[in-house]
Amino acid sequence: MLLLLTALVAVSLVSLLIGAGSVGPGRAIALLSGAQDSEAHFIVWELRAPRTLIGIVVGMALGVAGALLQAVARNPLAEPGLLGVSAGAAFAVALALVLGASAATLRISVAQLGALMGCVCVLSVARFRGVGNDPIRLVLAGAAFSGLLASLTSLILLYDQRAADEIRFWVIGSLAGRRLDDLLSVLPSMLVASIIVLLIARPLAALALGERVASGLGHHPNLIRWLVVACVALLVGAATAIAGPIAFVGLVVPFVARAFAGPDIRRTLWFCLPIGPLMVLSADIVSRVVVAPSELPLGVLTALCGAPVLIAVVRARRLPML
Repeated sequence: MLLLLTALVAVSLVSLLIGAGSVGPGRAIALLSGAQDSEAHFIVWELRAPRTLIGIVVGMALGVAGALLQAVARNPLAEPGLLGVSAGAAFAVALALVLGASAATLRISVAQLGALMGCVCVLSVARFRGVGNDPIRLVLAGAAFSGLLASLTSLILLYDQRAADEIRFWVIGSLAGRRLDDLLSVLPSMLVASIIVLLIARPLAALALGERVASGLGHHPNLIRWLVVACVALLVGAATAIAGPIAFVGLVVPFVARAFAGPDIRRTLWFCLPIGPLMVLSADIVSRVVVAPSELPLGVLTALCGAPVLIAVVRARRLPML
């Protein structure tokens, strides 16, 4: 954990130093050392610093949401992006934008409602006979649901060309242009979700042993599931509202966290906190420099990182059921 936290601090510093603009690492280091440079001050503190903070929060939210979803679905391939949870939030936000929603708080509420609908659909499918016990079938069902929502979002884009540019952001996902006000607007949701996670971590660990064991220990499996649904909706909805849909973070982060923490969901959740921001910030840094002075969408980089992990899990001789 100490090594991961040290790496997170280092990556956060690099995020302040490197960008696609004219302010390179040399000018940024001089600014941090006390030099007076108005252009560098604006780019580092007004653009890169909020972007870095948002990347940290989004990485934490998506990593924890992925671990919770995998634990409650008992499926290592359950991920908000693959199963349509992020697509539900993005579709809801795109629809709200076309209908004239402009306030950040309204977009966040709409995104969380869309994510909640996606969570309910995912868990409903997971309980179908033969689907929930087969990770591949569950992913295929989620892919179909995501494809449906993506098609509906495309129809919205065609319907309102004036909102096309803004809607395109919610289809791909990016941290570019995000402000500190956007982060502050999602903090209440993150706080509520954090409280829920603290309350359900121990019951969720008992649920991993089976419903009968959890009931025997005094827990209520159905209540735990609905609390997880609410928590995932809050986290994914808030992350999507400020960064758009970013796929595969909820798959890769718990996968790596379990390599450090083992099968205990409580330890896995703690390790997701630094690993999630590490992945998001690293991908965001690469997206700034690989085609400079332009930028790649963040969702493209996370997909490039996550797709090999998905293939590795699927091709494993024994795909672990959580």
